[in-house]
Amino acid sequence: MFRKTLKTLKILLIVIVVLICLPRSILPLKTSDQRDNDISTLIKLNESEKRLTEFKDDEKALKMKLIQLEIINNSRKRYKAPPVKLDIFASRVANKICKEAAENNFVGHWNTDGEKPYQRYAFAGGYDHVTENAFGIWSSENYVASSSNISSMMKKGHSTFMAERAPYDGHKKTIINKTHNFVGIGYYLSGKQFRYYEEFVDRYLEFKDIPEEARTDEPVKITVNTNGENFLYYLIAYREKFPEPIAPSRISKLGSYEDFTSEEYLKVPAWDLARYRNGNTYNIPLKFSKEGLYYIIIYIDEKEYSGATSLSTKGKTAASGIVIRVNK
Repeated sequence: MFRKTLKTLKILLIVIVVLICLPRSILPLKTSDQRDNDISTLIKLNESEKRLTEFKDDEKALKMKLIQLEIINNSRKRYKAPPVKLDIFASRVANKICKEAAENNFVGHWNTDGEKPYQRYAFAGGYDHVTENAFGIWSSENYVASSSNISSMMKKGHSTFMAERAPYDGHKKTIINKTHNFVGIGYYLSGKQFRYYEEFVDRYLEFKDIPEEARTDEPVKITVNTNGENFLYYLIAYREKFPEPIAPSRISKLGSYEDFTSEEYLKVPAWDLARYRNGNTYNIPLKFSKEGLYYIIIYIDEKEYSGATSLSTKGKTAASGIVIRVNK
């Protein structure tokens, strides 16, 4: 018995020595996705993010959201969509609307200022394209504010989205859209009200010199960097009226929202965009002659088109959600 134990210890010792001596390149390493979704990495990102600090998650909330992220990615995997990463800023945007919705007893895609998801995201300092899912439940009794209960309700919200059937499956389509690469997860529990929102983000570009406001007929410029990974394919600027306050009771009745308006103010095709490119950077001049909010969607493609040809945004990735307020 003693000899058998001694032999086992010797084998274990040899294995330990071999593992210590092996080059790091041979040992399994964390993938980039694993590092990005590691709690220590998220805590650092959470501390460095300066936008919407009043809706900052604590470590417990981040851990719950990592569990929920796995549920979301499992749903995406079933439909062959790549995994998304948890985004700190988008989660704060989601936290904000969750709090407002719970405290004002509504569920919907507008807030009480009349702002739609892409407007709220842009007004908070975001430039990426964003798509929102909203869920809410309420009870006659106060909810227990435990981690397990909150996690269970977040899971229920996501499961409700995934249970949708065509043609009423907008939330499900948002979840399994293959172009999304980040997601913001928000929740808020207030007494008898619970809200859960998902903000799916398409982040492929870097932005600079994006004005929040401009005057009519004032020349402005937006700078877009593709990092050499794609080319700008189409820019469409939609004009809409300034948001107006909405009663909470009405928000819940509004249903889904459109990611654009009927007024296409400006279109800049691929070959015109190509003229503004210098290396990986595009410096795009713009001018707006009417008052209003201008929502700018930029589509991207792996190929550059320098000459006039037939274009279609169908199947193309929308990679921006810029909003510029234009006054006289």
